[in-house]
Amino acid sequence: MSTNREVRQKLRVGKACLGTWLQIPSPETAEIIARMGYEWAAVDAEHGAFTRAALPDMFRALERWGTLPFVRTAGAKPELIKYALDSGAAGLIFPMIESRAQLDEAISFSLYPGGEEFPGGRRGVGFCRANAYGLDFDAHMEPRSGFGRETVLVAQIEHINAVTKLDEIFSHPRLDAYMVGPYDLSASMGLTACFDDPEFKKTLERIEAKAVQYGISRGYHVVRPDEALLREKIRAGYSFLAYGMDSLFIQTGGKPPAL
Repeated sequence: MSTNREVRQKLRVGKACLGTWLQIPSPETAEIIARMGYEWAAVDAEHGAFTRAALPDMFRALERWGTLPFVRTAGAKPELIKYALDSGAAGLIFPMIESRAQLDEAISFSLYPGGEEFPGGRRGVGFCRANAYGLDFDAHMEPRSGFGRETVLVAQIEHINAVTKLDEIFSHPRLDAYMVGPYDLSASMGLTACFDDPEFKKTLERIEAKAVQYGISRGYHVVRPDEALLREKIRAGYSFLAYGMDSLFIQTGGKPPAL
């Protein structure tokens, strides 16, 4: 099983890190997905039907087969971030980031105070599943490499408004990667799912150029399973990649044959 620290190191050097997406609140489904060999899987707390109580069992199913549990939070609010991290999330994906102020708040609530890499954290300290209810407290809090200091932090660029604020967003010292949400981004441009439209492609190129300028790992969700598109993104330098999702794997693989 990779650690969140190892994933962060891979992203720093631009090495591809492949994960997937979970929308169905089923530990059994999560266990099957993890057994397939994804490095991480994001529990979608924005659009999936997950409660706080469901997270630990989802995480256990993923961890059993060495897949890091990430959460796409429902927003950047502190209580949503706290629920995910205290349950044991190794990484957080923040949806619809449009400003530096929004990102500042999300990241500050994701990290403990006084860390060597980022001292401005405001995460609450307490016994929880993430530190084995206190049994691993010291290791979890260790200033240099504790699990609680190494959370993978990703901002989703999903609205055209964010594209004008990329200098502010990508200059955050603790941001590990960004991820384009292609459906929301295209919708905000009045081009829902028109991924071949020249304006949409131009916007992606603009985001890519800013990411290179600031040394931020590029990310993309290949929502509908498409190996050719995934390989194309890797060749283009994308490293934080989500491939498909549980519900679409069922749809694409479970359709009955024509008789």
